[in-house]
Amino acid sequence: MMRLPVQASPEGLDAAFVGVPLDIGTSNRPGARFGPRRIREESVMLRTVNPSTGALPFQSLRVADLGDVNVNLYNLQDSCRLIREAYQKIVAAGCVPLTLGGDHTITYPILQAVAKKHGPVGLLHVDAHTDTADKALGEKLYHGTPFRRCVEEGLLDCKRVVQIGIRGSSMTLDPYRYNRSQGFRVVLAEDCWMKSLVPLMAEVRQQMGGRPIYISFDIDALDPAYAPGTGTPEIAGLTPSQALEIIRGCQGLNVVGCDLVEVSPLYDLSGNTALLAANLLFEMLCALPRVTAV
Repeated sequence: MMRLPVQASPEGLDAAFVGVPLDIGTSNRPGARFGPRRIREESVMLRTVNPSTGALPFQSLRVADLGDVNVNLYNLQDSCRLIREAYQKIVAAGCVPLTLGGDHTITYPILQAVAKKHGPVGLLHVDAHTDTADKALGEKLYHGTPFRRCVEEGLLDCKRVVQIGIRGSSMTLDPYRYNRSQGFRVVLAEDCWMKSLVPLMAEVRQQMGGRPIYISFDIDALDPAYAPGTGTPEIAGLTPSQALEIIRGCQGLNVVGCDLVEVSPLYDLSGNTALLAANLLFEMLCALPRVTAV
C-alpha cells in the first residue's frame, strides 16, 4: 500500500494497512476478495503529505503494510476466527489497523478484537445499508448482519453510533426501527443531498467525545456514478467530496481503527473505485490521533 515497506509483525508500528481478501459473506455480486490487491495497485500515486488538511502522517507515525490476513474461503465462521486472532495481535501491539476489504462481514471480527482492548467503541459507519439484519437464508453471519452481531456482543457504545448515507428500497416501511431503538443515529442519503456535511460532522464530533471510535466505510455509500465497482450498488448516494468531509471531520477524535470495504474491482475496469478507496484510506491515516497537522 502506497509503496510502504511490507512487515510481517505489527511490533514497533503505530499504524498499518492490512488486507482482508474475503467475499464469501456477500449477498449479491461477489469479487471483494480482489479489493485489497486492486486498492494497493491504485495507491501508487498517493504521496506523503495532505496539503488540504496539513496532515503529515509519515512524519508522525511509523507505518507499514502487513499484507493480507490468511482467510479460509471455504468457511465464513473460520475466516472470522482467523481475522479476529490476527487483529488481536495487531491491536495488542499498539498498532492502529487500516483495513482494505473484503466484504463487510470482516468488520465484525475486527471489532471483536478492537473491543477486547478498548471496550465498547463508538462507530462511524458510512454505507448505503445499515448492515443490521438478523439473518438471511437462515444464516446469522453475512455482510448484512455485522453490526447486529456487534450489538448483541456488547462491542459498540450504541449511543455513539452514527450511520451516514443510508438509502435504497426495503422490505418494510420502517427499515431503521431496530437501529434507532438501539440508540443509533441514522442519517439518510437524501438528507445529505446537495449540501456540505461539515455541519453534520461537527455534531458527530461532539457526540463521539474523546472515547475510542472505529470508522467503517463501505464504498457503496458513494453514488455508483463514482464507485460502480461494488457488489450491492444503490443510486443517489454520497459524492467523493462529501466522503472527504466525513473522514476529515474525524480529525481530533480518538480513532482506534478503520476499514474500507466492498470494493469489487471486476465491476469497474477503469480502476476508479479502487482509486477512490485508496485515497479514502490515506485520508483515514491522516485523521489518526497522533498525526501532526500544520
